[in-house]
Parts: sequence; C-alpha cells; structure tokens
Amino acid sequence: MRALLAALLVSLLHMPVAAQIGSVSEPLTIGTSYLVDTHGAARRINVALPAGYEASGDSYPLVFMIDGGLGQDFHLALGLERWNQLWGRSQPAILVGIETVDRQRELLPPTEAAEEMESYPTAGESDSFRTWLVDAILPMLKEAYRHDNRAFLIGESAAGHFVVETWVNHSTLFDGYAAISPSLQWNDQALSRSFAAMSPRQRPPLFISLANEGGATERGIERLVAAAVSPICFADKRDTLVHANALHGLLPQALQFLLPTEADWLQEFGLILECANEEAHTE
Repeated sequence: MRALLAALLVSLLHMPVAAQIGSVSEPLTIGTSYLVDTHGAARRINVALPAGYEASGDSYPLVFMIDGGLGQDFHLALGLERWNQLWGRSQPAILVGIETVDRQRELLPPTEAAEEMESYPTAGESDSFRTWLVDAILPMLKEAYRHDNRAFLIGESAAGHFVVETWVNHSTLFDGYAAISPSLQWNDQALSRSFAAMSPRQRPPLFISLANEGGATERGIERLVAAAVSPICFADKRDTLVHANALHGLLPQALQFLLPTEADWLQEFGLILECANEEAHTE
C-alpha cells in the first residue's frame, strides 16, 4: 500500500499543473487602470474598488496613494488596505494609485540648496502636479465612482513631502492626510520652517511618522509636529523602523487613523494606533 501511495504521489508531482486543477481558468482582475498624460510623460491612474462595491450600492471615500504605479507602491498599499478590511481596522475605501514618473519634478517644490539642485535638476513642480491632480483626476474619479464626498491623500518619502506641503498650504483640498517618513529635509527644511512661522489654525487630520532618519529630516519633522494644532497622530518609530520599511509598517495605522471604525476588538489583537503626541486618538 505504501508503495502504491508513493507511486501515486510521484505521478501527481510530475503531472502538468493544468491536468491537476482542470482546464477552467479566468483572469485575475484587481482593478482598473486609466492611461493619462501630464508633465511630459504618460502614466497610469490605478483604481481598486472595495469588496462588494458592485452589489452594495454604498458610497465610499477615495484614498489617493502617491507613487501608486504598478511598479511602485500600489500592490503593497492595496494588500495592506485589504488586510485592514479583514480585521475591520479601517473603513472600506476606493484606493487610487497615482503613478509618478519624475518624482522629484512632480512631488517637490523648488530648492535653493546647491547640492539638491545638482542632484535633482528637474525638481520643483509640485504645485502644478497638485493642480493637475485636483483639477483633472479628482473630478474624473468622482464622476466615475460612487463616493461619499471624502478624499484622503497618502504618500511616503518625497511623496510624503508632497502630502505635508498640501496639508500646510492647501489643506482644504482633502479631508485627511498621511505623510510617512516625509522628506522634510528638502530645501533646508523650508516647509517646516514656514509652517512654524504661520499663525496656528485648524487643518484636517494628519498622520505623520518619523523612522530612524536622523539629521535634517528628523529636525524638520519634529519642528512641524511641535507647531501643529490640528488633530494629528505622530508615529515616532525611530527605535523600530528605518526609511525603507516605514510604509510597510505604518500604512495600516495611517488608514486606521484617517478612516476609523467602531470595532471593539482591535486593541485585543494589537491593532492599535501608537501616537507619540497627546492630541491623537489612540483607540
């Protein structure tokens, strides 16, 4: 009997996969891509709808993920957002990935730092990229999908700077923001310096994080957090995360902060917000 079972196992292992699982197959579809052109380059706007969208008739918030190309952060963001749904950690949303091509050109403002000008000669068009995003892409998606009139902006690194710049200078464009390890060292920390000099006022919620960045990045983030009066969650992860894994580790918390649910089991399973500032809601 053992010899017969062994022979059967060997035959299955050598059997073509199609013969083992049958001949029926279907494409694996996770969303829709729109091919658009701006700032001299073609790129894709990738959209993934929440489970049950077609059948429910419900409306959902739009979550914009900057650097959301298929070869960038879209798949990671979608996986983490869907994982949040399994636990009821954040509200379901329409995830929109905004692909970038020349990131420094599209996501950063001009700089007066000689080293940055030399390294990134095309940088400096964040304002026009933002205008394109808000005036062209946001209305297109609101027309195409059932939305609940809320839109959120998320980004990491240079995209995080873009998020913070939007929150500081154009805060009414979105209902909430998440900047993960934002590059606030840019242009001698000009963004946080200008923010600290502004008269305090309320802005939409902001999730902002600091990994083991060090130097000017750390000083820029600390300055901005110290000056903020709006509802913010400052995730201080200098002891546990570095720049490379900050998005992986903190996007679930960012979504939880921006799109909270009434789930009462999250703390039991360690799915909590870890905000270093008193202003944040930690449950």
